[in-house]
Amino acid sequence: MTTDAGRWTMSFNPGPESRLRLVCFPHAGGSAGSVFPLVRAAPPGLEVVGVQYPGRQWRRTEPAVADIHGLARGAADALLAERDLPTAVLGHSMGALVAFETVRLLEEKRPGAVTHLFASGSRAPSCHTDEARPARWSDERIIAELRGLGGTGDRLISDEEGLRSALPALRDDYRALAAYRPAPGARVGVPLTVLVGRGDPKAGPEHAADWQPHTDAAFDFRVFPGGHFFLNENAAELLNLVQSSLVMPQRP
Repeated sequence: MTTDAGRWTMSFNPGPESRLRLVCFPHAGGSAGSVFPLVRAAPPGLEVVGVQYPGRQWRRTEPAVADIHGLARGAADALLAERDLPTAVLGHSMGALVAFETVRLLEEKRPGAVTHLFASGSRAPSCHTDEARPARWSDERIIAELRGLGGTGDRLISDEEGLRSALPALRDDYRALAAYRPAPGARVGVPLTVLVGRGDPKAGPEHAADWQPHTDAAFDFRVFPGGHFFLNENAAELLNLVQSSLVMPQRP
């Protein structure tokens, strides 16, 4: 496992045989390690990279960035320093918004650096509301939110020590979500596929089409069984979708 000079990314399966890169942005309170289910299911030739936000794991001592646009700037700069490979980007929950803004920045700085955006478990940027003002996100409300999401949220709540260590990052991430506003008419120029869990209480199938105005290229959405954290149980199927949506260059 290697980290880049900026400490923003970790590649879990690097190698000279890699022909395609999938960069994954985690949910609120999540870390680069959130991509482990995808790493385990990754086929040969697909490098899986996790984005690490400041204030957690090996970046625990760094000041948090409680701003979606700030997180996107840091991630974009780090990805520009990576070796050149056809790259798809996947963001889950809060990570979908960070991924969306990161792709927009990459398109400005290096057109063609990203070939596809997968937005998972999140409402569209244009549907973001101000209902979650920072002052309202007490620890009790954050815990209630996690409990409502089930899956990973339930497991974290049941682990008192893990919850205690995760709360600072969760507070910062919810502040970032509360403050986020996309630029008017914000969109990407790459194909966009929205991934949703059929039973997701926050961003279900009824919200998927709201993402369509945010791309100038092809749009699609896929519904998976499960709730908000459906990716953990559908990793292999998701990676099949990634492969079918992207052409992996043939080695000479």
